[in-house]
Amino acid sequence: MEPAALVLVGMSVREVDARAELRALADRRGASVAFLQQGDPGLHRELTRLADDGAERVELVGVSLGSLAPAASWLRRIAAHWWRERGADAPVVEVATALLKSADPVELDLVRDVRRPLTGDEPGLTSAAWEHVPGHRHQLLVCRGPRCTALGSDATAEAMVLALVRAGQGDDDVLVTHTGCQFPCNQAPVVSIQPDDVWYGAVTPQVGERIVAEHLLDGNPVAAHRLRRRSS
Repeated sequence: MEPAALVLVGMSVREVDARAELRALADRRGASVAFLQQGDPGLHRELTRLADDGAERVELVGVSLGSLAPAASWLRRIAAHWWRERGADAPVVEVATALLKSADPVELDLVRDVRRPLTGDEPGLTSAAWEHVPGHRHQLLVCRGPRCTALGSDATAEAMVLALVRAGQGDDDVLVTHTGCQFPCNQAPVVSIQPDDVWYGAVTPQVGERIVAEHLLDGNPVAAHRLRRRSS
């Protein structure tokens, strides 16, 4: 039997930032790399490439190097959508049941040991719960552009999300969105809060936690890190 084509799938924006680390691990195991969100190649594109190249079996391992990734079940759901669309010539696709939490090749081999093939019965990409815009009072936009990422916006995002979780704030309270460049790059890391139209710069994880506590929970913007709009 032909060996399976192994694909390491970055599950969150953090793995996009760590693509060099993922590619180094993939090279050690003769694998390729794809991303579930905000990275290229996306999972659908990589699966299509492998199928077009004649792969008969594909093995997917989700990678989460932080705490912001969706559960492993999402990898299975997204892969199953592609598999059903591909139809009769789709390869056998097996998905690891756990996420790889480090770039350790030994851990990778352990995670690969427990996997299940797609059946076509997996949930689809829609749900009644996702029909409408959430009823959030604030949207927190965290810049993940190149400069902000280089200056630690991944850690900022993680700290703010965890602070919101500890405060019992969900998507119907504060909707967290990772964005591309928000422009005032000299002030990186940058976050902005809507509909308040408040922008912050130099947002370290500690500053992010303060913004959550004082602005998002108590309604008082943090003056020390607030950015002003350029006058026209």
